[in-house]
Amino acid sequence: MSYQLIDSYGRTINNLRVSVTDQCNFRCIYCMPAEGMVFVPREEILTFEEITRLVHIASGLGISKIRLTGGEPTVRKDFPLLVRMLAGVPGIRDMAMTTNGFLLKKMARDLREAGLKRVNVSLDTLNPETFKQLTRRDYLSQVLEGLEEAEHYFRLPIKVNAVAIRGYTDDELLDFALLARTKPYQIRFIEYMPLDADHRWSRDQVLTGREIIERINAVWPLEPVRRNGSREPADLFRFVDGTGEIGLIASVSEPFCGSCNRIRLTADGKLRTCLFSLWETDLKTPMRMGVTDDDLAEMIISAVARKEPGHLINDPSFVQPERTMSAIGG
Repeated sequence: MSYQLIDSYGRTINNLRVSVTDQCNFRCIYCMPAEGMVFVPREEILTFEEITRLVHIASGLGISKIRLTGGEPTVRKDFPLLVRMLAGVPGIRDMAMTTNGFLLKKMARDLREAGLKRVNVSLDTLNPETFKQLTRRDYLSQVLEGLEEAEHYFRLPIKVNAVAIRGYTDDELLDFALLARTKPYQIRFIEYMPLDADHRWSRDQVLTGREIIERINAVWPLEPVRRNGSREPADLFRFVDGTGEIGLIASVSEPFCGSCNRIRLTADGKLRTCLFSLWETDLKTPMRMGVTDDDLAEMIISAVARKEPGHLINDPSFVQPERTMSAIGG
């Protein structure tokens, strides 16, 4: 494969996160406002054919991994059809999805038959009341049922993403650890990042990865897993007795920007080279105006060449993007 997506810092980009919609059936406090969310008009959202075309072009440039995100990807009408279309793109060796799990019980089989092999399920709490506070929805039982269904269809262990927020997650660290020890789930704690719609994020709300590992390790000893040069964002730990794994994405306290291999395509066709980018490259407009695949490839190459060195969360000059997580794609 020809790797043409190399930025000015020498990082090779082979991972594309594709947001298929900015809509969601949850209203998580770290992502969307409770009311008044303005969604992108339907006609401005990329069609399945447009998404597939851009993924095909990106594959020719060296993209071999894609992750389907939202919003919530499963609320996109006929979503399994898109999965089937993307599964047929030459050069894509790995396709995964990040979902809130609400529709997994209904859709897991169709998604697997369409070609999806891996899922990450976002689940920030195991407490029904806390779940209602965080998501503004009373859907915990449906998510847990979706996880159970996913066990029958997708590659194990299923990754469960838990955003670690001080004041919410603190009391449940051992509950999540126990889940990792008793179910085929790899629990991945993600430090709370400043991408909330209300711009209320503060550093003292970040439950750090180091604190999480120390608290779990005090009860069930952990050891780091040798990663053999992996460019995955999660540091991986396993329980010393061999029963389960914990992942840690310490984006705030221990940024891994120096090894970032990701770019993002938003649901409305903008290419973002960093989750916290303050600029975007519009691919949809020129595509709809009739430019060639080669033209679009050059635009992608040019954007990647200008990829930021890092997210600057810990720098005084940091500016939170105007787009929220749901509009960017997780």
